[in-house]
Amino acid sequence: MATPPSAETSQGLPRPVELHGVASPRPRSSPGLVRFLDFFLSEPLRNAEPSDLVRHRVVVGSACFMLAFSVLYMVASLFSPFPISAGLVAGAGYFATLWSARRATTSVTPGLILLTTLSIGFVGTVFASKSTIDGGLHAANMLLPAFAVYLLGPRRGFIYTLLLAVVLTGLHPVYRLHLGIPNETFILSKYWGRHVFAGIAFLAAWGLGSLHSTAREAAQVSLEKALAELRGSQGKLSSIIESTDDLVVSMDGEGRVLATNSASRHFHQRLFGKGLELGQPFFRHGTPELNELWRSRLAQVLQGQRLRLEETYQLGGARLVLDISLHPIFVEGGQTVGVTLFGHDITVRKEAEARLGEMHRTLVDVSRQAGMAEVATGVLHNVGNTLNSVNISTGLVTDRLRHSRVTQLARAANLLREHTTDLPAFLTRDPQGQQLPAYLIAVSDQLAEEREALLAEMQSLGQNVEHIKSVVSMQQKHARLAGAVEQVDVPQLIDEALRLHAVSFERQHIRLVRDYTEVPLLFVDRHKLLQILLNLLSNARHALVDSTREDKRLSIGVRTTPEGGRLLIAVSDNGVGIAPENLTRLFSQGFTTKKKGHGFGLHSSALTAAEMKGRLTCTSPGPGQGATFTLELPLEGVGPPSLPAEPRTF
Repeated sequence: MATPPSAETSQGLPRPVELHGVASPRPRSSPGLVRFLDFFLSEPLRNAEPSDLVRHRVVVGSACFMLAFSVLYMVASLFSPFPISAGLVAGAGYFATLWSARRATTSVTPGLILLTTLSIGFVGTVFASKSTIDGGLHAANMLLPAFAVYLLGPRRGFIYTLLLAVVLTGLHPVYRLHLGIPNETFILSKYWGRHVFAGIAFLAAWGLGSLHSTAREAAQVSLEKALAELRGSQGKLSSIIESTDDLVVSMDGEGRVLATNSASRHFHQRLFGKGLELGQPFFRHGTPELNELWRSRLAQVLQGQRLRLEETYQLGGARLVLDISLHPIFVEGGQTVGVTLFGHDITVRKEAEARLGEMHRTLVDVSRQAGMAEVATGVLHNVGNTLNSVNISTGLVTDRLRHSRVTQLARAANLLREHTTDLPAFLTRDPQGQQLPAYLIAVSDQLAEEREALLAEMQSLGQNVEHIKSVVSMQQKHARLAGAVEQVDVPQLIDEALRLHAVSFERQHIRLVRDYTEVPLLFVDRHKLLQILLNLLSNARHALVDSTREDKRLSIGVRTTPEGGRLLIAVSDNGVGIAPENLTRLFSQGFTTKKKGHGFGLHSSALTAAEMKGRLTCTSPGPGQGATFTLELPLEGVGPPSLPAEPRTF
């Protein structure tokens, strides 16, 4: 039976379906014979499923062939004793078949007319023949049941077959027996036996045709169900791919586009100013260099490799960065037949990474500047304290010179100058002259004392100036660019860092304890290590200043781990301590417990320690119980051991 026309077909052929931009191949133009047969079909019959369309064409094709045969028969009847009426009746039936097919919505009516016409012609010939022709056993009979099942279906075909069997195997023997040829030798028992077997053969032909038709219809139902599921999956997949903003392109082995989504078409339009065409290379509108580059990439993927790369494009003045993945398309046997391209827009992520990198560099610079400011603060503080001593010494020297006895010595010299002519008499008889020698002796003693005092003050002044020079010189030595790795005597570097804070430690009455063990020279960036030490000493000093304890103590220890592979520098204080909830956040950027703190010192120190392949840790029993910061550095490429320093306190 013919099935209802499908909305997805046109002119009897499947309509092109687009899946993710994939256009199904367009149907080829029908041959001339097919177009001729479709002319006799109505619009619903032409739009039927392909399997039903074939059945419709068989009906009109058979009708056309038999109509032409009837016309030839009628022409031959003009020149022979054949009756022309048989040709007219047959031609009318076949013409009616074509007329019905032109207006019918199913092939049942045209098929029924065609079978009736064929049956009338064949049965009429059998009954009209005066020979011993056996209609029930004629070979043409076997075609009619199968043809009926094909055109009308199993049920209608069974009715037709049963009627035909009754006529040819029942009525025809009766006709031959009572109204047949008089001189024909006729054996009824033999005649009826053959016709019974002929009737069984009719039903067997119908049964075989029904089995084939039923199996074909079941297969057709399964196929239609599978196609429906495929269309549903196709629609879901198409919706998913179209809903993504990522580029999705499928290409064959030559780089021609097979499938694409709206995002990739929009990208192609913005990049090249031209639409993306299916069946054409994806980058056909690009430069020759771009085409050659992508040909080489596709060649690698077609060899079974997977590629992932980042590409930057300029689209209308905007910068677009794509994360592109190329995957091979395999078929059975492992053969590569195409390439799938996925492109994800990572422009925002790249810009965020660039901003993050810039922020990191800024924070590093700020951290370095904070460390430099810390160093400069220590230097200026020490220099300032020393300059106070210099000012005091200078004031003392100035005051002593202002009140010096040199003026009295000048008065005595003037008296001697006035009595140059009578000097002996002046010294022996004049009261002033008699007192002058004792006076000169007293002035000489006083000047000697002033000289010693001035020399002492000048020596102190010179020491202070030398101290300023040493502080400035040490800072200049450490103020070069970071990154230069050199051999460093760690205890000596710690002493230099302590010297920068020495005055503040003394002023705050902080007792310093050194505990240095014998450690080798360390290959390290002196500037980075000094910056960490200054930050740790500054934090310890603040913790001790904020503490109410009277016995403020700061301890610095240097030792190696028991296995000897790491160097440990421990800075301990008995200051305000650290709360347990703050230990995990202590090295976080911007975290500080100080009122005027910036939160860069410990964070930058931890980062610097990590850059030196070490780490900075902190432990504290709790608030008011002090804290210990431990800097751990690897002993890689160490030099000879440095001389241990005796434990000292001050």
